[in-house]
Formats: sequence, C-alpha cells, structure tokens
Amino acid sequence: MRRFFLLTFLTLLLAGLIATGWFAHYVFTPAPGSGAVIITIPKGAGVREIKALLGRKGIIGDDFRFLVLVRLLREINTTNPPKLRAGEFSVSLGLTPLQVIRFLQQAKPVQHWVTIPEGLTMSQIATIFAQEGWGDTTVFLTLCHDRDFIHSLGIDADSLEGYLFPETYALVRGETNERRLISRMVRRFLTIWNSLEKPVGLRLNQHELLTLASVIEKETGSAGERNLIAGVFYNRLQRGMRLQSDPTVIYGIPDFNGNLTKANLMDKTPYNTYVNSGLPRGPICNPGQAALEAVLHPAKVPYLYFVSKNDGSHQFSSTLQEHNRAVQKYQK
Repeated sequence: MRRFFLLTFLTLLLAGLIATGWFAHYVFTPAPGSGAVIITIPKGAGVREIKALLGRKGIIGDDFRFLVLVRLLREINTTNPPKLRAGEFSVSLGLTPLQVIRFLQQAKPVQHWVTIPEGLTMSQIATIFAQEGWGDTTVFLTLCHDRDFIHSLGIDADSLEGYLFPETYALVRGETNERRLISRMVRRFLTIWNSLEKPVGLRLNQHELLTLASVIEKETGSAGERNLIAGVFYNRLQRGMRLQSDPTVIYGIPDFNGNLTKANLMDKTPYNTYVNSGLPRGPICNPGQAALEAVLHPAKVPYLYFVSKNDGSHQFSSTLQEHNRAVQKYQK
C-alpha cells in the first residue's frame, strides 16, 4: 500500500510538474514575429472573444491556456483583478501572453489625427469626418441644425456654421461620435474666442462678429491682409455701403458649380451682399483664429475697395476710380 501511495503521489507530482511546465511554457513564451499590429477590441467583449481576436492577429497563440491565465490572475489579485480594455490598440508582436494581458490592462488607445482647415463649411467638415470613418454626414449636419442641441452648447444661433473651430483633432475609435465631435469643436471655439482680447466699444455682437470673420476668412488668400480686409469691410458698413462679397453670394447658391455669373450677383438670397445691406444672415464658413483676431482688431485704413491680383493678394483702393483702374489692370 505504501508503495502504491508513493507511486501514485510521484505520478501525480510528475503530472503536475509536466502540466505546470506546459502551462508556464505558454505563459512565458513570446509569440513569433516583430513589429506591431492594430487590434480593435469591442466594448463588452468577453475573454474568449478577446483571445480569438488576439490569436487571429498572431499576438498570442489561440489557446485555452490564455483563459486559464486570466482566471488565475484574477484569483491571485481579487482586489484589483485584470480588466482587458476595449478600444483600438497598437500591440507589439513578440510579447508573451502575460505581457499581452499586462499591456491590455493599461494600454492607451491609438490616436488618429484629423485636420480641419480654416474656411470650410459645416457640410465640408462633415464630409471629411465621414470619409475618414468618424460618423455619418447626415447625422452630423442634422445635429448642427438642432436648436436644442445648439443651445445646450451655449450657442444662440440657428445653426453651428461658424462655430466649428478648424484645428487638428486627435480622435480615438470607439470614443468618438457625431455629437462628441461637434461638442468638442464648439468648446474649442469658445475657448479660443474667450481668450481673445476684445476692444472697448464693439458695436457688433458675437454672432455678427463671427459672421464678418467668416467673410474675411473666405476673402483672404494672403494671411497678412486679413486686418486690411477687415478694415475695408468695417469702413463700408459704417458708410452704409454693401459689402459686395462674392463668397457670400456663393454660399447662398445651392450646389454651386464654380461659375459665378452676373445673374448670381442679383439672386435674392439672405447671403447675397450685393443686393442686401449689412452682414449676411450668418457665417458662411468656419473661420480660424487669425480671422477672429482680424475682425476684433481691423486695420485703420482709408480703403473701401479691394480686387484680387490673381496671386493670392489684393490691390486696395480708397476711391471707386482707383478701384476701377485696379479692376481693369488685374481682372480684365
């Protein structure tokens, strides 16, 4: 009997050692390969699903021992059991299963950088985000016209045209949707706007200033001219002259084909500053910080007119006669 129990004990011990070695070999053996791969772990994914995802990417061997390892780690550390995060991650190849678990406990998701240039409309911004997989264009634009949503952001306007601040944004898969994108852009606008020095005696309110800044943004090809163009527009407004800005006309034309005609200049839209006095109904694009600064600090100049030189810059004039000569020189 003693020999039997001893033999049984030794057999079980040997089997245990073999099983432990077999298990340890899996736990501490790096997967083959080098470099890194991108993996997306859905929210709510269980350990089995995560194991299968990691296996398909070659990050670990798709083995039930991974499940045992996770369960064992949870049993060892009951106060702070390992939680495998959901999200999009860049995982290095050549890690052991234990290292992979540790990585997924504290890894930061991959950040994608999306640049929104100055001077784009809401529709153009929505298209950029949609093309890069950050939402649906229709949902984005519907939210931009949702009065309740707009007011919840602290904006008193009919739409968010002008309030979507152009910048490069770092976005994370699974944590970004249309509502969050818009909220983030509006918050950025408010942060920038509130940081700008406001001169005393402004006659225009925030929405009117933003509207004029959007026109300045669309009219300016040369960054150094923004303050000059702002000065021209202020001079015209003070004299009761129409702004006569082509970009405002274009904004009011649905599906503009790129050819601005004389008939277009006579179209009676709320944005046509050839037929309407004062500012257009609202912003015609989303201006950047330089345009916002220009509308707050216009150049004090005598100019009332400007015409493109076809090189990104403009010729400024104080009288209609001077302007007509400049038009003849540069546009005819």
